[in-house]
Amino acid sequence: MSNQTAVTEFILQGFSEHPEYHIFLFCCFLSLYCVAITGNILIIVAISFNPGLHTPMYFFLLNLATMDIICTSSVIPKALEGLMVEKSSISFRGCMAQLYFLIWTISAELLLLTVMAYDRYAAICHPLHYSTMMSKAFCSVLAAGVWVMCAFNSAIHTGLMVRLNFCGPNVITHFSCEIPPLLRLSCSSTYVNSVMTTLADAFYGIFNFLLTIVSYGFIISSILKMRTSEGKQKAFSTCSSHLIVVCMYYTTVFYAYISPVSSYSAEKSKVVGVLYTMASPTLNPLIYTLRNKEVKAALRKLVPFFKN
Repeated sequence: MSNQTAVTEFILQGFSEHPEYHIFLFCCFLSLYCVAITGNILIIVAISFNPGLHTPMYFFLLNLATMDIICTSSVIPKALEGLMVEKSSISFRGCMAQLYFLIWTISAELLLLTVMAYDRYAAICHPLHYSTMMSKAFCSVLAAGVWVMCAFNSAIHTGLMVRLNFCGPNVITHFSCEIPPLLRLSCSSTYVNSVMTTLADAFYGIFNFLLTIVSYGFIISSILKMRTSEGKQKAFSTCSSHLIVVCMYYTTVFYAYISPVSSYSAEKSKVVGVLYTMASPTLNPLIYTLRNKEVKAALRKLVPFFKN
């Protein structure tokens, strides 16, 4: 690695240009981190220990909560450190490790949201065949496929990043190691990296987003054909939480990764980064629990706080 690059560590710029906000940001980020970890752990425990929640929808929600914990834990601790010290540095290996886990969880969440949309499509559009379409074995294969495929995808991008030469400035204009700011620091050709990033964006971002939209097109069409208002309301309630998460997550990830590297803006990228690495993992448990009676009922059995 020392033969490939003259840079042995990077400096995470973080929010150093606004020192007057460091204490405020530290308190906000720490609060978000605590809520995200607590909320997602509660969801995992509630689903794991409640037989009534051992269904495909909650199985995928458990996987989503796990991804959120990995995503936020790979970024926030280092971001908090950057707010407390004058210069936040990260080793080359540490930066690549952070990049790997970040790409892994982001791509996995995008793919999992598509799988969850298909699950809702099967439940609402084909209720009589739902148990066959979403069998336990098939759901396990889908979940395992998401984890393995995205781990492989992340390994490719991290490997391509390692092969680059970093011989100039080592200041990353972000609070974490991400592809766009790292490519801007490379003093060697980033053509292959850009092509592979574009291909990944097309599959994980655009293609999966279109599949999700198509799934919800069929879902909405089926709901509108229902005769009873009670049936419509129940169907909409099971999909609304997922639809909110999809819109929120895709909006931020599209801006961060679909936009070209040449139009990269450090300030805007940091704001968007906060949304999908901190705000989204924090809001996901709240969205799914506050709008879901079954999850709230399971949590009441575990935490006395929810009984009020």
